[in-house]
Amino acid sequence: MSDIPVTKRSVMVLFSDSKSPSSHRVRLVAQEKDIPIEIIEVESDNLPEDLLELNPYGTLPTLVDRDLVLYDPQVIIEYLDERFPHPPLMSVDPISKARARQMLRQIETEWYPMIDVIANGKNPDEVKAARRNLQERLIQLIPVFAHKQYFMSDDYSLVDISMAVLLWRLPSLGIDLPKSAKPITDYAERILNREMFSDSLSDDEIDMRDDI
Repeated sequence: MSDIPVTKRSVMVLFSDSKSPSSHRVRLVAQEKDIPIEIIEVESDNLPEDLLELNPYGTLPTLVDRDLVLYDPQVIIEYLDERFPHPPLMSVDPISKARARQMLRQIETEWYPMIDVIANGKNPDEVKAARRNLQERLIQLIPVFAHKQYFMSDDYSLVDISMAVLLWRLPSLGIDLPKSAKPITDYAERILNREMFSDSLSDDEIDMRDDI
C-alpha cells in the first residue's frame, strides 16, 4: 500500500473483499463506468488500520473519495452512478427508480446474506435451507426475467449488476435451476458475457468457477 494517506490520493480508493458480492458489485459499477479507482483487497477478519480509522463499523466495501467515506453498499453504487453519470445505471423516472431501489435493498439485505450462509455456514441444516430459499426466490421471479431484456427494464441497470454477481456464484453454491428457468439462464448469459463483468472479477471470484 502507498504511503500517501488514503484521503489524500488523487483517485478513489475502494477497500474490497475479493469474495463478497457486495464488494463485487461496486467493482462492477466502476468497470461499467470506467471509473479510475484504486482497489485494495482486504480480508474481513484482518482489516488494515487505515480502514478502521475511516469506517467505524469496519465493514466492506468502503469507498473513499478524498474527504468522503461511504460504507453502505447501496449508497456507494448510487453515488458512483450520480458522480459519473455516463452511462446511466438508474432510471430518472421516480416510480422505476423506487422499484429499483427496493429490489436493490432486497438483494443486499436478504439474498446476499444467504450466499454467505451457503458459502461459509457451519450448520448443514442452515446451509441447506438457505440454498433452497435462494433457489425458490429466483424461480418465483422467472416471469420477470422473461418479460424484459434486463431485470424489470429495457436498459441495463444497477439491479442487473447486483443480480450478475449473484448469478455468477450459483454454480459454486451448488444451486441448479430447473429447465423452466430458461429465462433466467438466458438473462445470465447476456449479463455475464459482458466484457466489463469479466474485468470486474477478482482472482478468488474467477476461482469460484474454475474449481467446479
